[in-house]
Amino acid sequence: MPAADPAADPLAQLLAGRYPDPETGELLHAEARAVVIEDSLDGDEAELVASVGLGPRLAVISDVDTATALGRRVERALAARFTVQGIVLDRAPRTDVETVARLVDALAPGTDGVVAVGAGTINDLAKLVAHARGVPQVVFATAPSMNGYTSVSASVLDGGVKRSVRTATPVGAFFDLRVLEAAPPRLIRAGLGDSVCRSTAQVDWLLAHLLLDRPYREAPFDLLAADEAALLADSRALLAGDGEAMGHLVRTLVLSGFGMTICGGSYPASQGEHLLAHYVTMMRPPGAVEALHGEQIGVCTLLMAGLQDAVIARAAPPVFRPSQVQRDDVLRRFGADAGEHCWQELAPKLLDRRRADELNARVERDWTAIRERLARASLGARRVGQVLEAAGAPVDPSALGWPDALVDDARRHAREIRNRYTFLDLVADASISFTSA
Repeated sequence: MPAADPAADPLAQLLAGRYPDPETGELLHAEARAVVIEDSLDGDEAELVASVGLGPRLAVISDVDTATALGRRVERALAARFTVQGIVLDRAPRTDVETVARLVDALAPGTDGVVAVGAGTINDLAKLVAHARGVPQVVFATAPSMNGYTSVSASVLDGGVKRSVRTATPVGAFFDLRVLEAAPPRLIRAGLGDSVCRSTAQVDWLLAHLLLDRPYREAPFDLLAADEAALLADSRALLAGDGEAMGHLVRTLVLSGFGMTICGGSYPASQGEHLLAHYVTMMRPPGAVEALHGEQIGVCTLLMAGLQDAVIARAAPPVFRPSQVQRDDVLRRFGADAGEHCWQELAPKLLDRRRADELNARVERDWTAIRERLARASLGARRVGQVLEAAGAPVDPSALGWPDALVDDARRHAREIRNRYTFLDLVADASISFTSA
């Protein structure tokens, strides 16, 4: 799906190293060598892989579902030009350290590159395996379900805690729109959920910048602004086989991934909404069905947007107080090992009297300007809900089988998982109840 004017296309500019940073004018570039988004890539697979310089011995990683959707086709096409080792995992594999270790051991000696055929889990596994082996990776997408295709990091479960691990950006990312349009509707809606969180992630990241002077950049949001606007204008079209709408979704996901890479982390795409989702994943009752990541993010984005709206609407500045949470509380909540990890993440954010006083002085002086800038970056809960509902995506925690008590706990304690300051921290630090925020 080439842009009408490649010279003005942010994706083409980024790949060519000619995208100007909107704040500094610095020319930004993507780490990937190629991103190809076309109506069909059938018959082009071997040429695409060869074009990014992979060596002759390749491992193709898929699972039973993605192998059926595209993996077998990719293997056949590559076998005409490369030596191919096909690795097909069972349905719904886990991205955990044990699975990564098994895959690293399974790769044939002398493998020159890893080819992922799948979506979130397969892409993350392939990134981690390629990184461990010190070889490049490419990905053929099978669903527009998440924004991690072109990011520099991968998520992995380690000791019950989901961690983001810095790996390498795939050198090639290839999107056959016909394959993506045929993906299960839930996966398409999941990609939409992973797109709308741009709003809450940006507002949370901006909050940390305005309150705590943490680094912040506009570039990742400027990159995807045009495609996001087109996508959100008619999200219903995604489920109607509309190739143009699917192209905007894919480009939004790809550009979001590059935005994370430019920033050296997931800051522009993963904040309070992801903390809520990760908390539920960690704490949900045994045997409970786990929703798709993007479904969870869509619902949690709506929760966070409502919280952000309510706080931003408050004319009076928040009043910060010294933090009350204790290490023993965190260890009891998460268990000894995971709890210690969470405490190490939480402790740097906790406020003593001096830091609370400094924040109070800042918001007393600047709250109106802070509110106005945050509001400009936000879609707002009403708009987020409209976009998700138009595509038939879940909008309520109950639709994912989440008990009210678990959601309430997530609101209170998800901030303890990671050292990112979000609106979850603000309401805790200012003793604002969720019902009155």
